[in-house]
Amino acid sequence: MARRDDYEYDENSIVVTKNKQYAAGVPAVLVSLQRGMSQMGATRTAATLAKLNQRKGFDCPGCAWPETPGHRKHAEFCENGAKAVAEEATKRTVGPAFFAAHSIDDLLGRTEYWLGQQGRLTHPMVLRPGATHYEPIEWDDANRIIADELNALGSPHEAIFYTSGRTSNEAAFLYQLLIRSFGTNNMPDCSNMCHESSGSALTASIGIGKGSVSVPDIENADLILIAGQNPGTNHPRMLSTLEKARSNGARVIAINPLPEAGLLRFKDPQKVHGVIGDGAAISDDFLQIRIGGDMALFQGLAKLLVAAEDAAPGTVLDRRFIDRHTAGFDAWLDHIRRVDLGTVVDATGLTIEQLHDTAQALIESNATIICWAMGLTQQTHGVATIEEAVNLLLMRGMIGKPGAGVCPVRGHSNVQGDRTMGIWEKMPESFLAALDTEFGITSPREHGLDAVDSIRAMRERRASVFMAMGGNFVSATPDTDVTEAALRNCSLTVQVSTKLNRSHLVHGRTALILPSLGRTDKDVQATGKQFVTVEDSMSMVHRSRGSLTPSSIHMRSEVAIVCGIAEMLFGPGHPVPWTSFTADYDLIRDAISRVVPGFDGFNTKVRQKEGFGLPHPPRDSRTFQTETGKANFAVNDLVWLPVPPGRLMLQTMRSHDQYNTTIYGLDDRYRGVKGGRRVLFVNTRDIEKLGYRDGDHVDLISEWKNRSGNIEERRADNFRLVAYPTPVGNAAAYYPETNPLIPLDHVADKSNTPVSKAILIRLEHRP
Repeated sequence: MARRDDYEYDENSIVVTKNKQYAAGVPAVLVSLQRGMSQMGATRTAATLAKLNQRKGFDCPGCAWPETPGHRKHAEFCENGAKAVAEEATKRTVGPAFFAAHSIDDLLGRTEYWLGQQGRLTHPMVLRPGATHYEPIEWDDANRIIADELNALGSPHEAIFYTSGRTSNEAAFLYQLLIRSFGTNNMPDCSNMCHESSGSALTASIGIGKGSVSVPDIENADLILIAGQNPGTNHPRMLSTLEKARSNGARVIAINPLPEAGLLRFKDPQKVHGVIGDGAAISDDFLQIRIGGDMALFQGLAKLLVAAEDAAPGTVLDRRFIDRHTAGFDAWLDHIRRVDLGTVVDATGLTIEQLHDTAQALIESNATIICWAMGLTQQTHGVATIEEAVNLLLMRGMIGKPGAGVCPVRGHSNVQGDRTMGIWEKMPESFLAALDTEFGITSPREHGLDAVDSIRAMRERRASVFMAMGGNFVSATPDTDVTEAALRNCSLTVQVSTKLNRSHLVHGRTALILPSLGRTDKDVQATGKQFVTVEDSMSMVHRSRGSLTPSSIHMRSEVAIVCGIAEMLFGPGHPVPWTSFTADYDLIRDAISRVVPGFDGFNTKVRQKEGFGLPHPPRDSRTFQTETGKANFAVNDLVWLPVPPGRLMLQTMRSHDQYNTTIYGLDDRYRGVKGGRRVLFVNTRDIEKLGYRDGDHVDLISEWKNRSGNIEERRADNFRLVAYPTPVGNAAAYYPETNPLIPLDHVADKSNTPVSKAILIRLEHRP
């Protein structure tokens, strides 16, 4: 057990140095080894990292970036992947003695970093009504509490079942089967907070909410646009792919408010020039766009391409593709012709010369890929922005050809697979009918609640049981005070987890912690050692098999946890063979093969060397399963975010020592921050104009106009100002520290995603 002062820190002692101009290199190797040694020891570190992302090993519990087909390095991982493994494979443990020594009130006073550093959860624990401490409980008793609470509800819709992207395909499939057997579609998941806007836009535009490219496509593209994404921290292995693409002649244009190290240069520590040389440039051009200006950029570029076509007919637009495969082009064309380039310049903060240069790059490219992440999706107009990116590709015929297409870069490993397995509140009738036929159940057809609507339901006491399959719901969601109050309204909260986090401490009247195996752990069931499967960002499905002896005999796999709850909830007469599924995961995959499209022969295909790819009609055959039967041009009014005087537009983001809500450490060496997290990155001109100095500590107050037209405010205190090259009027800070600033109802149109990348704030001096 850690001492009280371990992993605690003083935000007033933050040290700021110069931000880095490159990503990875020798420092990444040293940090990876140091984190592994401190958590796992030398032998365990070597044995575990050697199997990370290897064919006979386990899939990284971090990001969903795929491996290059046919080739895997001996060290097929990045710095943050090594950190994720060190956190999961740690020798530190959190058991009954820990909870006996620490009350809920004590733990609530700790930071997320401190909580995460305590180690792996080893025993099922219960917090009974009125108790101050968690205490151990037997599995059957825990499952009985869950079953009794669920059966006592007036309606199945009073229960909410959350899913983290870490969950395997097998566990996710059984989890949604349990939930639908119970009678609800209330299945919020982490996609609701990140790429829901991508799914909404892509489904409407091309008929499928997934990316259309592969790693070889990126490596062989002519032009790659990277918008609203920071691969150096969030998907570091992507840098190797981009380096290869540039060596093959690709031009890379980075579009981002911050000049991130990973968008500048990459020092691959597995190559000589990455150790003793300058590394490789990643982007040829950097467009430092204002927050929320991406939609204007894409429309402005489209206008310039249309103008070039008008000047030289037949040289820019792919009229054959447009006429054969798209709908809505004429209406879109009329709209684009009316776009004002002066407005585009104002909205983006770019020069007209930069717009023309980027448009020319698009014209000259025969294979263009647009990549994006949260910078686009977590905007009020995020869905429309992504539709505009797709429009830019459609006009040039850049869907369904090698080296071209859309690339939403997913975050958490298997977040895409969870959705494929049915973790969605609005699964189509075809999926529900197949599920019912396979198992003899009757799935509910009424759409369920997503993450934001689930919080609203708990806040209004329309839901009273909350269960989370992984993740840290409290710290992943917006409007922290509102979210925590909503969860405290529940009669029961259940957290299936590997490590301690704040969601265990913000609880219902009764609370359960159920310790699960992780990706690194050996999973042995009645028929022997099992493996699970995951789907990466590019629709490739492959195996993952842990090899470490679990920290405790009291841990269970996610599959076993789901099946144990189901057996207690439904009793012995239920048509789903839960006991058999726990014993043999091949039986789960056989069922998946009969329910989920693209998984026929699942058990055979996933045992192939590289796994297998799922079908993608737009990519494979230029087939578009939309209402029109074609790819759809979308017409959207141009929206952008002017910043009023005396205010800043804030984007939330990760530090380099963080993955989602997991805090690995307190040093963001790429941005030059050491020893703390409550920092606000602001342009020097803004600091001076607002009457502050670099290093001042301020409070942040967000301002948001609600549906009634009234201004709502939220507050987050004590942030150190850091002079940084952000666009004038824009600022950036880490989450979850800034989550309290995001109102629950401040969401993206159509996708209901919290708008975490565009929060209007003002600053106040610390008293």
